This record gives sequence, structure tokens and C-alpha cells, in this order.
Amino acid sequence: MIEGQESGTAASRLKYGMVGGGPGAFIGDVHRKAIAMDGHAELVAGCFSQNFDNTLTTGRMLGLDEARLYPTFTEMMAAEGKREDKIDFVVIATPNDSHYPIAKAALEQGIHVVCDKPLAPSSREAEVLDRLARDRGLLFCVTYAYTAYPMVKHMRAMVANGDLGEIRFVHGEYPQEWLATPLERTGQKQSLWRTDPARAGISNCVGDIGSHIEHMVAYVTGLEIERLCARLDRIGEGRVLDDNASILIDYKGGARGIYWSSQIAIGHDNGFRIRVYGTKGGFEWVQESPNYLRVSYLDRPVQILSRGRDDMYPRAQGLSRTPSGHPEGYFEAFANLYSTFIPALAKKIVGQEPAGDELDFPGAADGIRGVRYIEKCVESSEKGAVWVDFI
Repeated sequence: MIEGQESGTAASRLKYGMVGGGPGAFIGDVHRKAIAMDGHAELVAGCFSQNFDNTLTTGRMLGLDEARLYPTFTEMMAAEGKREDKIDFVVIATPNDSHYPIAKAALEQGIHVVCDKPLAPSSREAEVLDRLARDRGLLFCVTYAYTAYPMVKHMRAMVANGDLGEIRFVHGEYPQEWLATPLERTGQKQSLWRTDPARAGISNCVGDIGSHIEHMVAYVTGLEIERLCARLDRIGEGRVLDDNASILIDYKGGARGIYWSSQIAIGHDNGFRIRVYGTKGGFEWVQESPNYLRVSYLDRPVQILSRGRDDMYPRAQGLSRTPSGHPEGYFEAFANLYSTFIPALAKKIVGQEPAGDELDFPGAADGIRGVRYIEKCVESSEKGAVWVDFI
């Protein structure tokens, strides 16, 4: 039986605040529950909504001191920055358009940052955040949480150790059906802002889910995109942002790839899948069945590896939380991200520098690359689906 990860004690807990995650929000509650899973940090402050009454309601529900509930994020950062017991980090769980100003305000107050993707509206602004964090010695995490599944860690180690040989081809797909109908016309909150360029930015589908493919492939394989050719479709009637995307990839070194993301693919809930093929073998991982990995080699039968049952590389084994047959999913993946980030931050706070696997979480550099990927896909599509250089 696999032992559970050690929980934090009250004395060792860091303090965090949250912007976003109020009534009707999805991802904010995921962050809170994931952090609580290991007990390494305590929520003490928040600006959960642009409506202060909603912030007060959420804060009371969560048992927070009303003195640390704020009408705006600017007031929150200014006030927290002056406190002797200020928050150690802030979680940004808001629509895309506000990530940059919130993160910038936090960094300027010496507050470490965890931010949902995409990091900023443009790669230029993402680079500003990266420089600001580095100049002030602050940690920055971007929540590409799918790469925190234990089996994904195992896949990364397999590639790094040459188990698949030289990588030749990658296929990534992320189909959903939730925008197959004009949901935004019903006033549904999540669809309203994601289909609005003023809130979502220059892309909906690629920015929202396609960017997860880019990060997953980069993390697992280490491959760097050299150029890409993208066609971004606006299939839903009246939409001004993409809801389906097909992208050809050339990587440095000669490998090739195809990425497909869609929000109009009827029959798919959250079908994130990655296939990687090398000279010795290949593997396939499906996010909806994250505890299993299909591995194929030229000279032996196909294997189905089971998390918790079969031997995995040490980093993957160390993040596995339950025995085999007890499914670990989305919340545990988020918790794994935080179980890496928070101890690294705790070490940083006492003047020590985390290194190696202690920094195995997506950082600002990953966020910059993700925003650049969105920009290059839009550029290619607007030019008629032509090849564009990535850098």
C-alpha cells in the first residue's frame, strides 16, 4: 500500500490570499481544496469578486476575518504588503484579462504568485512579470496542473531516460463539446467571458485548452517548437474567437507533431490525450483515465501501466497518493502542484534556495512560452494558415 503524503502542521503553514473564486466560479474552489489537501498553507485573505458583497459572502463562508476581505485587488495588495503577517503568496483565479495587473500588483508588494494560464494578454507583458519576479527574488507558478499527474511525471522520466529512443512524432488532442451550442447566449458565466475577446484575449480555444497541449508536450518530451502552421476555426454562429483549432508543428531537431483542440466536438467531455512515438517505442496517456499509461515497444507486447500498482520512476512514485484501484484525478493533480510549490516557497522564505525536483512546477518561463504559442497560432491562422517561425 502506498503511504499518503505527509500533511503540514499549523506551525509550518504558509498564508495565502486569493483573487477570484467567488460565487459561480469553478477554478477558485479547485485551488482551495487542492491546497487544503496537504495542509501546507492557510487561506487568510481574499478579493473573490468585483462585487464586494459577493466577496464578503464568500469570505464568511470560508471563515475569514472580514478585515482581510477587500473590495479590489489593488486595495488587497497594498494592504497586505504593509502587514507584518502579510500573505506569503496569492492565487489568481480570474478571467484572462486581469491576470497581468493582479500579478504585477502582487509582485510589486513582494508577494509570491500562483496564476492561472494564460499568464498575460501578450508575451511582452508575460516577460515583464518574469523580470519583476526574478528581480525581486520571488517565486512564480503558472497552473498547468495536468503535468502534475504522477503518470505524466513517469512519462517525462521515460523520455529523459531514453526509453522511447529518439522522439519522432507527437500527437496531442483536447476535444470538448461544451460550446457545440451557443451557450454564451444563455448568459452562462464561463462561456460569456471565454468567447469575449475583451476578457479572453486573442484566442478562446487555443488559449483556453490548446495551450495545455503545448505545455504538456514541452514538459514530457523537452521538444522545442521551431515553427508551426495553424488554422483556427470559428464554427459557432456569430463567434469572433476560435472554438476549434488544427496545428502542424515542426520541432527543433526534426521531430514533427499535430495538435487538435476543439470545444464543439460532440461526444467529448474533457478528452485531453497525448501520444508520443520514438525510435524504440511509444506511449499514450488520456486525462480522463489518468492512472493508466499505454506503452508500446517494437520487441515486446503492449503494456498498460497502472499507477499505484506498477513500478514508476521515483518522482512519479513520490506523488502517488493512494493504492492501486483508488482513482486519483484532477484535484490530486492540483494538490501535487501545490505540494511542490509551497515547500519550495517555504524554503525560499527562510533564505534557502530550492533546486532540482523542488522546483518541478510550471514557472513564468512556461507561461511566456504558452502566451507566445497562442500568439503564433493566431498569427499563422490570420495569414491564411501559413508556416511561421516560433521565435
